[in-house]
Amino acid sequence: MNNHNNIFESFDVGIIGSGPAGISAALYCARANLKVVVFEGPQPKGQLMTTTSIENYPGFDEEDAKLLMQKMHKQIQNAGCFLKNETIEKINPNKGSIELKSEKALYSCKSVVLATGAKAKYLGLDSEFDYLGYGVSTCATCDGAFYRNLEVAVVGGGNTAVEEAIYLSNIASKVHVIHRRETFRAEQIMQNRMLEKENIVMHLNCTLNEVIGTKSPKLVTEAKVLNLISKEITNLKIDGIFIAIGHSPQTDLVKGLVELDSSGYVASNNVKTEIPGLFVAGDVVDQVYRQAITSAGQGCIAGIESIKYIQENFK
Repeated sequence: MNNHNNIFESFDVGIIGSGPAGISAALYCARANLKVVVFEGPQPKGQLMTTTSIENYPGFDEEDAKLLMQKMHKQIQNAGCFLKNETIEKINPNKGSIELKSEKALYSCKSVVLATGAKAKYLGLDSEFDYLGYGVSTCATCDGAFYRNLEVAVVGGGNTAVEEAIYLSNIASKVHVIHRRETFRAEQIMQNRMLEKENIVMHLNCTLNEVIGTKSPKLVTEAKVLNLISKEITNLKIDGIFIAIGHSPQTDLVKGLVELDSSGYVASNNVKTEIPGLFVAGDVVDQVYRQAITSAGQGCIAGIESIKYIQENFK
């Protein structure tokens, strides 16, 4: 093997990704006295860094999400993990090891946990990103409770959008569904359930044009909606906007190495893959729940499987 930039390091376990799944896997492996490296990647500390409060992680009532991730990172550092502010560009399974190549160096690991997550898809509006975490969200299960008895909007027309609208209808006083087409792509049974909800209002052939809000405190107050047929613009008085147009699993690293499903997620019923020593955890494999706590749980399982794999194959 040729050295990359003359830097080469060996570890027992390499963790690709530094959200709850990656941190959990790293913690369990480090506590088993393994040499662990965590590659933080392009989004250090994961998707939770894009939100503000977190209330559905046991033991952290009304906790600041960023503070939670900082505590997690400090915990794995105290456990002896090595953190690298690097992005892995290539995974190369070899007999007896898995090579990882970053933009800075080459690494050899006995086992690897892929925990790169999935990125939410956005409309691309400047105002959308400006209020992300301050009234704009991509997860009703995570943030819906903050809008009890308030008005919200859901953008999208697939299963995700319809499911989120139904979920929010049981919490919010009114849910505005903004969809750019006349018909929905969601399963018919889901559409029927949505139509039964008296507090869900449809805005078809419409797009979200702008998110409007206050600066101090930073809060969403309106959604500027464009009717694509009449070109009429309507300002909806709302307190929150949920962008529900899908997620993109970060699986480019393992394309051609492991089986992916039609949506690009790792096709696995557990944390194991076809490659010995390569495990997966979190949103890179889970397209249903997408919660910090389920990701952490899968990270725990992947960590334990890595420990078992090393114990059984490297004596």
